[in-house]
Amino acid sequence: MLKAMLLAINLLLLTATPLFAASHGGGEGATEVVRNLTSTGMGWTAVILFVLAYVLVVLEETIHLRKSKPVMLAAGFIWILVGITFERLGTPKAAEIAIRHNLLEYAELMLFLLSAMTYINTMEDRNVFQALRSWLVGRGFSLRVVFWVTGLLAFVISPLADNLTTALLMGAVVMAVAGDNKKFVALSCINIVVAANAGGAYSPFGDITTLMVWQKGKIEFIQFLDIFIPSLVNWLVPAICMSFAIGKQFPKPLKEAVKMRFGAKRVIFLFLLTIVTAVSFHNYLDLPPAAGMMLGLAYLGIFSYFIKLHEDRLAFHDAPLGAGGNLEFPRPAEVSYQHLDFMRKVSHAEWDTLLFFYGVIMCVGGLAQFGYLALVSQHIYTGLGATKANILVGIISSVVDNIPVMYAVLTMDPVMHLGQWLLVTLTAGVGGSLLSIGSAAGVGLMGTARGTYTFGSHLKWTPVIALGYAASIWTMFLVDTHTF
Repeated sequence: MLKAMLLAINLLLLTATPLFAASHGGGEGATEVVRNLTSTGMGWTAVILFVLAYVLVVLEETIHLRKSKPVMLAAGFIWILVGITFERLGTPKAAEIAIRHNLLEYAELMLFLLSAMTYINTMEDRNVFQALRSWLVGRGFSLRVVFWVTGLLAFVISPLADNLTTALLMGAVVMAVAGDNKKFVALSCINIVVAANAGGAYSPFGDITTLMVWQKGKIEFIQFLDIFIPSLVNWLVPAICMSFAIGKQFPKPLKEAVKMRFGAKRVIFLFLLTIVTAVSFHNYLDLPPAAGMMLGLAYLGIFSYFIKLHEDRLAFHDAPLGAGGNLEFPRPAEVSYQHLDFMRKVSHAEWDTLLFFYGVIMCVGGLAQFGYLALVSQHIYTGLGATKANILVGIISSVVDNIPVMYAVLTMDPVMHLGQWLLVTLTAGVGGSLLSIGSAAGVGLMGTARGTYTFGSHLKWTPVIALGYAASIWTMFLVDTHTF
């Protein structure tokens, strides 16, 4: 996104027209005239605010400033600039309509993710992920087998759980098995990041970018499976290359038995039922998927009540007898951790991430009002062509988070057929694997495997990851030749 903005600024020196056409309308061919305010002081100030905010986002691990704070601040000031500009132009109502449109888009995304995050938090509370980790750690696999198993599980789990949660889970398994074998940890973390990002690309639930594309109606739910084989190639090519650098040693088997807590399997079932509900809302009722996810959240809310009743009964039966034969109950503070508190799981959602999405959507939406995205779309998608532009989107995603990049593409809404929307969904999803800072999975693992999995250790294997990136695009053309 940053590179695209800089390109747009350079193009301002070559264009001075006050108005230009930009295509909007979800592929229906509708066209509207968008004001070109890119050469105004307000427009330049908005770009500078966004760039400064994103620099602080990139430096989050260094300066320890949560990423949501700078983008929210920038979003507020950018929309002040939009409001002042439209007031001066005599069209204040246009700014209000535009910001309400962006708020609606954010509300749908936020409610969808809030439901999914609550389910993930509840499954963690029920020891679902801990039990899986315990099973893997205790199998006594060789290091090479662990490398392949964790990569495969990352590829399979990330379409349902997000790629960050999947990467952290598999990373914990690797570090538990590897001990002090830093080379193995680094290679396995790279493999997990690539697999988690590739797996998330072929499902609307695997990544924020795929979710946005699905909710916009660019790709139907079943059509995401067209990305499965290219995504698999994207992971397998670098995984095969890296596997030769791993020995066949057998680490010491670990005995760490962890059992799932009461209701865990039913929570998993309800999560799958929630996904079916969201898909049905979208496909059969033409209702927002977020509404289906909120219905699914109600499933969990009701079931958590019965879990609490069950655990209250256990606490009653296990309470010790005191003097005189009276039951002695622990104080509420001592037993609160034993109960599944539904509202607490809701409150434990990744609010920094949710607020970051708010800032990104509002920043990009504000820049669109000044005409920057229409200008970039006109010169990049028209100048380079859809295929080259979509490949470039993936490369940019390795430096700048894929969320603002994909949201910018959706806001530009270039006229593309299904094959090109599938391509940009693939490239935006897997392009972040090229660098460790290009995806939430990579950044998250750098934090948990600090000093072992680093930017430099990932960069050494970027050439083979890039080979997988190119191979996945080539495969995309092979499996979807009728759409290109």
